[in-house]
Amino acid sequence: MQKIGILGSGVVGTTLASGFLKHGYGVMIGSRNPQKLSDWQQQNPGGQLGTFEEAAAFGQTLVLAVVGHAAEEALTQAGGAHLSGKTILDATNPIAKEPPVDGVLKFFTDLNESLMEKLQNRFPEARFVKVFNSVGSALMVNPQLPGGKPTMFIAGNDEGARQEVTQILDQFGWETSDLGRATAARAIEPLCMLWCIPGFLQNDWMHAYKVLKMA
Repeated sequence: MQKIGILGSGVVGTTLASGFLKHGYGVMIGSRNPQKLSDWQQQNPGGQLGTFEEAAAFGQTLVLAVVGHAAEEALTQAGGAHLSGKTILDATNPIAKEPPVDGVLKFFTDLNESLMEKLQNRFPEARFVKVFNSVGSALMVNPQLPGGKPTMFIAGNDEGARQEVTQILDQFGWETSDLGRATAARAIEPLCMLWCIPGFLQNDWMHAYKVLKMA
């Protein structure tokens, strides 16, 4: 059984954790306060709870699902030894602690360096792949949309890690658009801004991106 360690206990982390359990993975959610997840564990009796370090040690593959400004600290608490050589599904966005303006979020990064690049440079032993950052949690696992499978954009320096994430996305009901190395996360992360505008302005959160190609 492939083991997944989830770093983050918010709605994204718990949604993906439940999805991995559904698809037959072993799962441990890491949190600063694991006790607050007792209700989730009752609904998902196969799931385990622990600290960031315990979840990182447990998982053969990891998911980073914390708010962007807490990402580096969560990985530090997880411990470099537990990150080494592992694929990390990076679902974070560098959202600033300021309200949106006309529905547009503010980021604490600029367009010349993504948050994932910063994390990859800080933890070079890990294999980061940007994924799940440009859709809401309600559609992350096996979305059912009238237009068919939506498209998930991914990027990361390690080709093998991107292939692993593509296989997960296949199970989770997505088609994958592999945009190559981590530099592409500079374009993928701002898709969160675009995705959120209909939500803030029209309370419409049930949508996803789709790439259409010539046959």
